[in-house]
Amino acid sequence: MEKESIKLIANNKKAYHDYFIDETFEAGISLVGTEVKSLRQGKCSIKESYIDIVNGEAIIYGMNISPYEKGNIFNKDPLRPRKLLLHRQELNKLFGVVQQKGFTIVPLKVYFKGSLAKIEIGIARGKKQYDKRADIAKRDAKRDMDRAFKEYNR
Repeated sequence: MEKESIKLIANNKKAYHDYFIDETFEAGISLVGTEVKSLRQGKCSIKESYIDIVNGEAIIYGMNISPYEKGNIFNKDPLRPRKLLLHRQELNKLFGVVQQKGFTIVPLKVYFKGSLAKIEIGIARGKKQYDKRADIAKRDAKRDMDRAFKEYNR
């Protein structure tokens, strides 16, 4: 059986810096035709977006899909709220977690899996400033060790 190809469109690196990601889910995105064409061109940003559960449905706010150049009257608002397609038990789990203090749902990646537009979302807990500093210190230490190891093995 052939493995489905995954083409990354947008990545939210800031989410990994600002939050601890506890669990991830894959969801479909409800889009119109010109938005799909724009996504295929890679014109998407999820930096300032967030996900909320409204009336038992997951909605993503602030996801910017630039208008398709040749879309004319068929183009929609680039920042319009879009419905995420999840299974009922996943929605119930997300709703339960968001009710707890300190948890939120953030988008992590937008990609095409085969011909379908997908989004990876994560249950996240906010990091404190000292957590961010610790992560930066770890990354710098790893970089220094790699550099020293490379020099040593020349």
